[in-house]
Amino acid sequence: MKGNAGEAYKQAGVDVDAGEALVEAIKPAAAASKRAGVMAGLGGFGAFFDPKAAGFKDPILVATTDGVGTKLKIAIDTNRHEGIGQDLVAMCVNDLIVQGAEPLFFLDYFATGKLDVAHAATIVNGIAKACQDVGAALVGGETAEMPGMYAKGDYDLAGFAVGAVERGQQITGETIKPGDTVLGLASSGVHSNGYSLVRKIVTDAGLKFEDAAPFATNKSLGEILLAPTKLYVRSLLSVIKAGMTIKGLAHITGGGLTDNIPRVLPDGVGVTLDASQWAMPDIFKWMGKTAKISAPDMARTFNCGIGMIVIVAAEDAAAIAKSLTAAGETVYTIGQVVPASGDDLVIIDNAEQNWA
Repeated sequence: MKGNAGEAYKQAGVDVDAGEALVEAIKPAAAASKRAGVMAGLGGFGAFFDPKAAGFKDPILVATTDGVGTKLKIAIDTNRHEGIGQDLVAMCVNDLIVQGAEPLFFLDYFATGKLDVAHAATIVNGIAKACQDVGAALVGGETAEMPGMYAKGDYDLAGFAVGAVERGQQITGETIKPGDTVLGLASSGVHSNGYSLVRKIVTDAGLKFEDAAPFATNKSLGEILLAPTKLYVRSLLSVIKAGMTIKGLAHITGGGLTDNIPRVLPDGVGVTLDASQWAMPDIFKWMGKTAKISAPDMARTFNCGIGMIVIVAAEDAAAIAKSLTAAGETVYTIGQVVPASGDDLVIIDNAEQNWA
């Protein structure tokens, strides 16, 4: 190889200049997400954050990490990347808010075979916009150009979020008891779980993601399947900061309703849900019917139209539902907490009839 070290690296497939161009391209969006507590901008070896400057007196830090999974393949195949950044942020910060934690800052990891600056900027700008939407600062990240690791056009994403909650104000689920009410917040679609099965269903049906959705007008399957994961942070924070008591929250991700709700339940209780009390989006009905998936399997794989579970005392349910509705959520009263033991802690009644 000839030339200087930078030129030699470029000949090996890694363009340092492209990486620097990406940093410059995303700086305005990252700056727009800045919040109280951030002590430095992009470009350093690490990011400083001062929780006291963010208004916390005795904070407990909460950290999460997640990815978008094979939903990325649909984005790549359809060349639609605008919403993927929100997916990444949502998968992390929704896991913070279920513990009562306010998101403080976020970092991303973007890996690809050959860096396309405009393409990568679209994704990272989407990350920054979602961070701004939830009040978290995008304080840094890593862009990895790895020729030979990824096929042309392929990329992967991971996100890392840190939040804080005042000591003693964590949401743990430990006070949940029989008689409590289960509220469900509507999802925006499939969110970011179950896409290996989603892609198989579409392929087995002989369809392409660019094809018109069999159950919708003027929308392709790709458009519907790429609807970004809903961000629940601001609406739930508004309730928490208003002093209303939420006993437990469950973000419905991989494992669906049946595996995620028990994660916040204390010993000796379960929940009974009534599937007739919420509207299951047509995309789920179509997948269930097309692939002949049973209702129990649907409930263990997908969110089935409920992206967040909110468990509250029965006497508080109406006021909290009203507050969440005012904050922009579609809220359903979908069940109650009951005494339970063993493995079947989530019973869903009327699913076969209402999900067909």
